[in-house]
Amino acid sequence: MVKLLKSLAIVASIGMIFILIGGALVTKTESGMGCGESWPLCDGEIIPSNITPELVIELSHRLVSGIVGVVVISLSILAWKYVGHIREVKFLSFISVFFLLLQALIGAAAVMWGQSDFVLAAHFGISLISFAAVFLLMLLLFEIDQKFDTKTLFIQKKHRIQIYLLTIYTLIVVYTGALVRHTEANLVCGDWPFCTNTSPFTFSNFSLEQWIQMGHRLAAGILFLWTIIFFIKVAKHYRHNRIMYWGWVISLSLITLQVFFGAMIIITLLNLGIALLHALVISCYFAMLTYFVLLATRSAKYEKQQINNSNTTISSIK
Repeated sequence: MVKLLKSLAIVASIGMIFILIGGALVTKTESGMGCGESWPLCDGEIIPSNITPELVIELSHRLVSGIVGVVVISLSILAWKYVGHIREVKFLSFISVFFLLLQALIGAAAVMWGQSDFVLAAHFGISLISFAAVFLLMLLLFEIDQKFDTKTLFIQKKHRIQIYLLTIYTLIVVYTGALVRHTEANLVCGDWPFCTNTSPFTFSNFSLEQWIQMGHRLAAGILFLWTIIFFIKVAKHYRHNRIMYWGWVISLSLITLQVFFGAMIIITLLNLGIALLHALVISCYFAMLTYFVLLATRSAKYEKQQINNSNTTISSIK
């Protein structure tokens, strides 16, 4: 059964990536109304008669989301039943299904009734949380037969807090990036890193779209610097722990790529392939952060147990 669960988890994780990239593709190609105001059917038909590129993109995204949804629900039910004794499994199973269904409902509501750009921008972040939950379920399943060992890793409290805050802040940055896409503010600033490099501090004539674009760049820049600073701390305190050290090497590499692709979007005038890579990299970066959140919660539990044991020992001596 564990072998089957592993296979399901791998398929579900890959499928969730396709959902994330597919959603970004729908937004970037403005294919959200490719099937008209009809959901789950396309133009009210099972087999659409009027085929357009936008319809193909939107319908493909719906089909992939439906298939992957069945896989994720199956994985969650089976994981709950057979490995639910593992501390985090039931919580992650619930989160993966709940947020997957939530993003589907938001997508359906946007098609049938319309939504503001500020609501639609939350769609990608919601899908991202579901993806991260599925990703962590996969890692937990591979821990069962000790493919890798994290039991010896202890993360200090001050570093655990930073991991939690960094993860929450990343979701905020993701939201601002999605808002850039939904408000069509991708190319309102022709230069990079400033909106206009010749006069970088002129804000008085900014439009709403330019404020959204530059707000996202500022938020992303802070995330980049924060990741660098935290990596330096990790290199200092956890140099000899492979999972912690190399995990943050990967995280730093991902956020560096994210900044690079963000700049290339402007330089290439919104090249579709670059834009999709931009969405993929931040998804992988967020997944890495949630893994460290998992490890941090384990460290917190271990620390609490040690304190309780110490208090018990002191009480018995008295």
